[in-house]
Amino acid sequence: MNRIPYIIALYIRLSVEDLKAESMSIENQKYALHQYVDAMEDVSNPEVQEYIDNGFTGTNFERPAVQKLFDLAQKGAVNCIIVKDFSRFGRNSIEVEYYLERVFPLYYFKKTI
Repeated sequence: MNRIPYIIALYIRLSVEDLKAESMSIENQKYALHQYVDAMEDVSNPEVQEYIDNGFTGTNFERPAVQKLFDLAQKGAVNCIIVKDFSRFGRNSIEVEYYLERVFPLYYFKKTI
């Protein structure tokens, strides 16, 4: 029996300005996100994928990895997206909220129809 994998996408972003803060490093973000996934009790054996934009600003969504992630979410090819904090996803809180409250729920609804 073929089991459809539960896919978790980890989104990691580091801008040039973030290089000054060790806590925001790519490796620290990866570690924190993988620890979080490992502690998830309601998902067994997820397929974990990493999407990294290194050296990109969070003031817009014109980033290669985040665009790939949007495409996968729209196709229903990812079940869950996890970021260390919302500032890694985007610096404009209004745009971030728009994606969280308006865009991603539409992708989920489309997938379940």
